[in-house]
Amino acid sequence: MFRYNSKNFLLHLLVVLNTLSWTPIMSLPQGAPETVCDTMLPFHGGGFLPQSTVPPFNIVPSTSVIGQGQTLRVDIQGGPFGINFGGFMIQARNRNPPYQIIGQFNPTLDGRAKLMNCENSVNNSATHSNARPKTDVSLEWLTPVDFLGQVIFNATVAQQYDTFWVGIPSNPVQVVKRDVAPSYSPPGTREPYNPTRVPYVPLNEPTTTTQKPDDPFYVGCGRSKTCFGFPDNCVKDKSCKAVASTIVRGDIYEFELKSFENNAAYVALGLSDDNKMGDDLVIECVPQNGQISAYSSYTAGGPNYAATRAGVPQNTHRLLDYSLIDGVIYCKVQREPVTIVKDKMFDLINSKYHLLVAAGRSLKESGVGYHDIGRLPSAQPINLAVVQDLSGSSVLLLRLHGAFMIAAWIGTTSLGILLARYFKQTWVGSQTCGKDQWFVWHRVCMVTTWTLTMVAFVIIFVELGAWSAERNPHAILGVITTFLCFIQPIGAIFRPAPNSKNRPFFNWAHWLGGNLAHILAIVTIFFAVGLTKAELPQWMDWILVGFIVFHVIVHLIYSVFLCMQIAGCSSDRQQTQRVNTFQMGEMGHHAMRNGMKLERNMDAPYARFRKGLLGVYIVVLALFVVALILVVVLAPIEETLKSSL
Repeated sequence: MFRYNSKNFLLHLLVVLNTLSWTPIMSLPQGAPETVCDTMLPFHGGGFLPQSTVPPFNIVPSTSVIGQGQTLRVDIQGGPFGINFGGFMIQARNRNPPYQIIGQFNPTLDGRAKLMNCENSVNNSATHSNARPKTDVSLEWLTPVDFLGQVIFNATVAQQYDTFWVGIPSNPVQVVKRDVAPSYSPPGTREPYNPTRVPYVPLNEPTTTTQKPDDPFYVGCGRSKTCFGFPDNCVKDKSCKAVASTIVRGDIYEFELKSFENNAAYVALGLSDDNKMGDDLVIECVPQNGQISAYSSYTAGGPNYAATRAGVPQNTHRLLDYSLIDGVIYCKVQREPVTIVKDKMFDLINSKYHLLVAAGRSLKESGVGYHDIGRLPSAQPINLAVVQDLSGSSVLLLRLHGAFMIAAWIGTTSLGILLARYFKQTWVGSQTCGKDQWFVWHRVCMVTTWTLTMVAFVIIFVELGAWSAERNPHAILGVITTFLCFIQPIGAIFRPAPNSKNRPFFNWAHWLGGNLAHILAIVTIFFAVGLTKAELPQWMDWILVGFIVFHVIVHLIYSVFLCMQIAGCSSDRQQTQRVNTFQMGEMGHHAMRNGMKLERNMDAPYARFRKGLLGVYIVVLALFVVALILVVVLAPIEETLKSSL
């Protein structure tokens, strides 16, 4: 019989303790299976539940802003005390619903991780390749080339077999359009653990929204500090997308900047002699490596408008305070009262300046990118030391440009083309100033189009003062359309006589120029919806699509009845083409109809139907024009409607 003594007891106790300590540290030795891609719950036997306490592990991206198609290092850290863990699983998910998995992981050189294929995508998740204890793991994640927005790395980390945390989140990482590589944290730099990070939201889990309290930024606006942001008058409603404030105490000039868009790559404030971009002193607040960096930059004049830090002294400002919470950028910067940049003096004490607030989603190598979130200059220059309420620069000319172009190309052009194509043999015998009715009203429509287009063209250049800096084909298409519109009436003045051999060439050229200009104008209006300054809603596209469908259907109906009107139109194609061309008043006293003369004092068949359909077309067309003009004039219409309710 085996006898226990103190030595044997201690030996057995060590075996038991070793067994107890060995079993819990084990995770699945070959990593998480792909069946848990959605839940990220470890498939551990025994029915163990995830821990509900604050996890002792950190998920740390090496930078908070990165460009499309670039590589980011992500560390899984064992907290501030280097706690061991055996297993893990990590994904990058879109911060917005439906929280899909984003990007790909690269294979690790140390072999401590293996890649997983979740949601039918390759290498978009990673897990441990062995269950040996480890204090940290580094992975490389490749950003998608077709994604803009914020991602959060979510991880499941198993400290022991029955002790694990699910969905540990990282700080948000902003994916932006960026041509330069992100700045990486040194290998030894670790972000301290922050238990107040955004909680993990599992896929398909419903979320609830609550009304946000007023932001403390607005406290003191108009009383102790001057505040200005966009959209215009947003400070009053406390609904700004980006806002800046000035606080002056003696010769101390402090500026606060904040962007409320969680996908912003920067927020900036410019000091300008006018309300246009160019030759301005700019303060930039840019997230970098989980912190905020402040820069001074200078905007060059036209034609290549851009902000650059090159040649701008960076010792004339000081970053006093900052925060980066849920992608919201905030910074407080103190400036020197006098700064000289490129031989230009900015004297904040003795000079008045317009405030230009801007925010965007992209960065450049030597400055901020385009202000695609928004930009607004103040209406008048101000003495920064005088606390006051500011309004934005007037957008009247911008709205008039859009309204005139819609009235011209959706309204009068569409009607004028319809009259010239289908009403040459209608209202026969009725003339105005010796001209057929169809020709008179066609000319009225086209002269109106020409006048509105030329005025709108001049207005937009007066408003912008230069070529548009947006990466949008709207401007170049608008110039081509305006040129075609400009030459149309000039060609009509010099049109050959009806019996001239050159008349057919004019007819086709006039028809082609008019229709091409009409099509280009509508395409140009579609591109206008994407312009930042226009502030048009995306659903305006559906109103334009509705107009196009209606316009095409009416043309098809008229074309069918035109074929019915011309006997044998399918066999005598030449006569059909002749009727459909722009004859511009060249019809003689008779028109050919199936080889027979149609008297000029008689309307062509189906005249009553054509007139009735024309009445319907004019009413519906007017509704489309009014709706589109209201959207343009009231833009941003969502904020306008919200403030009126």
